[in-house]
Amino acid sequence: MITIGIETSCDETSVSLLEDGNKILSNLVSSQVEIHKTFGGVVPEVASRIHVEVLNRLIELALEKAKKEFKDIDLIAVTQGPGLIGALWIGIMAAKTLSLALNKPLIGVNHLEGHIFANFLGEDPPTFPFIALIVSGGHTEYILVEDIGVYKILGQTLDDAAGEAFDKVARILGLNYPGGPEIDKISKMGKPIFNFPKIKCDRELDISFSGIKTAVLYLVRDLKKEGKEIPVADIAASFQERVVEELLERAFLALNKFNIKTLVVSGGVASNSYLQRRFKEESRKEGIKLYIPPPYLCTDNGAMIACAGYHLYQKGYKSDLYLSANPDLLLGER
Repeated sequence: MITIGIETSCDETSVSLLEDGNKILSNLVSSQVEIHKTFGGVVPEVASRIHVEVLNRLIELALEKAKKEFKDIDLIAVTQGPGLIGALWIGIMAAKTLSLALNKPLIGVNHLEGHIFANFLGEDPPTFPFIALIVSGGHTEYILVEDIGVYKILGQTLDDAAGEAFDKVARILGLNYPGGPEIDKISKMGKPIFNFPKIKCDRELDISFSGIKTAVLYLVRDLKKEGKEIPVADIAASFQERVVEELLERAFLALNKFNIKTLVVSGGVASNSYLQRRFKEESRKEGIKLYIPPPYLCTDNGAMIACAGYHLYQKGYKSDLYLSANPDLLLGER
């Protein structure tokens, strides 16, 4: 069964061809990072216009790379939400056009669902139930995944997502956008010598990054007032350590609370080298089976959407030509 996955939720246009739910035949990503870097963040209208410019050609190239034709497609999967409303509509209109023209079934996929199912793109997929941690530029959520399409949100960020916090701290430190890779890189040259405050929330599995960001801002401000040099690498390492340790602590709280031995971590921030090291260390120590996709499947991509769409369709879910973009789509909502 050949599934085409289309992802246009934010600033990356991606198309993938998937065979039988786990074999990637092609997975092409057109990134807009260099364009949005000028503005220090994603400009929604610009993102939408670029999706329009590149999506049709990307579909053609994905088919060529997979050595397939339009007639070979059995299922069309597309990101329905959450995301930027204009960007989402570009992908959905393309997907609905393919569905109508080819007379093939259509399935709308939640973007977060896609990140979870990025871990199913291999020979040894996770078994249900498991705890999923999604850490990306727009989301930080702890989820109990009981089955395909059956999710329970256990905790989430009360303000910025983890990736957004990395971007904002990088800006405070004078680093380039996107901030996550920059902080990951420069942290290797520093030491976590600053003791940033622990995160405290009313619900134990919720998380908030505003306190840490503010602490970084005040530290940099005070050092400048005193005429001292800003130890960028040390501040970055300290910030990164605090964020990752807080994410790790809550992940294992969730595992213990539900007596689950499988942890799935995904999203762009999951490619952070310190996060991967610490999660692997603790998982080995606690006997937890850990899944983290390779870096190219952590960031937004069509393969994860095709994979999620395939599994949802096999479970009996499907959409129709009334499928709409929903920028606030909740996980599990159809």
